[in-house]
Amino acid sequence: MDGREKGGATMAHSDARAVAAGRDGALTARNAGLLLGAVGLVAATVTFINALVAGSIAPNEADATRVAELAAWGFGLGITGFALGKLGIASVLTAIVSAVRGRAAAATQSVPALMKQPGVRLPGAEVTRETPFGRATAGDTAPPALTIHRVAAVMWKPMLAMGAMAIAAGFAISLVQTNSEGSDALSLAAWAQGTLFLGEGFLLSGISFLLGTILGVLRAGGGRVQEASSVTVRTLQMPVTAKLFLGLMMAGLMVEIGQFVAYGIVSAFDTPATVTTAFAWLGPVREFGLGLLLSGIVLALATIAKVLGFQFWRLQQIISDGR
Repeated sequence: MDGREKGGATMAHSDARAVAAGRDGALTARNAGLLLGAVGLVAATVTFINALVAGSIAPNEADATRVAELAAWGFGLGITGFALGKLGIASVLTAIVSAVRGRAAAATQSVPALMKQPGVRLPGAEVTRETPFGRATAGDTAPPALTIHRVAAVMWKPMLAMGAMAIAAGFAISLVQTNSEGSDALSLAAWAQGTLFLGEGFLLSGISFLLGTILGVLRAGGGRVQEASSVTVRTLQMPVTAKLFLGLMMAGLMVEIGQFVAYGIVSAFDTPATVTTAFAWLGPVREFGLGLLLSGIVLALATIAKVLGFQFWRLQQIISDGR
């Protein structure tokens, strides 16, 4: 066996291990995501029952304190339930990252064997070509990772961790609030709401970075498959949806950080009417921030769908035409 054959055998063995690791990692993360989603559903159900109980006793003025207590911990538990659902989504997305890596490794092994004729590369320097999915660069080797993909691969873990810690802290504050009255209760309510929604913002940002990581893995894997097939490596240029996704994600995160700061300021107010007015303004602001983040996630998913379509189209070209 010559050096080239040994190198090919080593690469094939490495790819096989990558496929197996991707399959195992995807299964573990998927199961964890399903468990988190189930726990989140239970929390949401308890919150719903709590709201029904609070609503049933609300007309009785003698139970006003009890209603306030139920509302305080119920709000914290409800947002915590949402957060558990988001963590479940994030866990499933990590399963997708592992599966996409395994898919790329498997395609690197199998596509060259499926080609009907030897691969052909375009001569000369890198050029740009039109495709049914937009403009794509063409070169001899797989493209390097974009800065945003490198950042996303590093940032999704700390974002999710900070989000989980903020949610836990906000829920704990809401529990303390149930035993407080007057200005103390209003101050704790401000901190609970600001902290909980800061956590929601971090979690959605972590999900956004995970989607960016998936896009980076798709880009790298697609280039590797084409390079292994000895064809021109075509890489889809960043779509407009991806650029808008980045802008909306950053804007949404800034809004959530801003609302947390604002709630911290409001916590120092000692006039109930002033606090109530501030709450009326800050509620829509925090929701707007989450809306920006969710809109960015929609655009990220649309970008993933476009990239997958491009790669499927490219695989058809490679197998049938060898170019």
